[in-house]
Amino acid sequence: MTHLNSVEFFNDFLFVMALVGFIVFVALYFVDAGYGKMRTDKWGPAINNKVGWFLMEMPVFIVMLYLWGVSPVRGKVPYLLFFLIFQMHYFQRSFIFPFLMRGNSKMPIIIMGLSVLWNLINGYIQGYWLFHIAPVYNPYPTDWVLDPRFIIGTVVFIAGFIINLHSDHVIRHLRKPGDTNHYLPKLGMYKYVTSANYFGEITEWLGFAILTWSWAGVLFFWFSCCNLVPRANSIYLRYEKEFPDEFDRKKLKRIIPFIY
Repeated sequence: MTHLNSVEFFNDFLFVMALVGFIVFVALYFVDAGYGKMRTDKWGPAINNKVGWFLMEMPVFIVMLYLWGVSPVRGKVPYLLFFLIFQMHYFQRSFIFPFLMRGNSKMPIIIMGLSVLWNLINGYIQGYWLFHIAPVYNPYPTDWVLDPRFIIGTVVFIAGFIINLHSDHVIRHLRKPGDTNHYLPKLGMYKYVTSANYFGEITEWLGFAILTWSWAGVLFFWFSCCNLVPRANSIYLRYEKEFPDEFDRKKLKRIIPFIY
């Protein structure tokens, strides 16, 4: 495949995946993805949640590592920083987050399998564009790290990363050992939305799209929204039933503070 044809194929693939994201977005408003709070037996066999998270998040870390490692530009500053910023999220998500989880909840194998498929595809999209197409088709100059897009995007990414970490911490510590009651999270960004962790994650990938200034990054942000926004709606509706008085008083939003 010539380079021009590979670029054309890649762009067509991005378009197809954007359409898939839209289908996922619509579907998840009618069918709750069966993991976490929404898990039911109808999703079939399940495995330990910690194992499931590790197995489904690790592939994108490995794919990105490989595509960066075999790239001739892997040592150049902008590309190295793209790699480190992306991997910072997935190192935490693959090798730290699962082992901080409490309890013995389960994850349906089908959900894990679909997530593995998406992570393999997304790892290919981000890594192939950044380290193999962009260096030839639209190379990032060395001083890209001084470009306002890189600086703003990095700040947005780090802000989202911090929000995501803190929100996960809040959720993990809602209950004391042995307590089985349900509680409405109230700290950090949970003062404004019921899915602060998801808000942090989509903020991260908005930042990544800006700092790479790429359609590949935009697709990742788009797909994250298509997956997480409907799920945030499901969580919101569940909390609204469980804690009606607090909802009336706080006027919480689903995932975007003051907006939705």
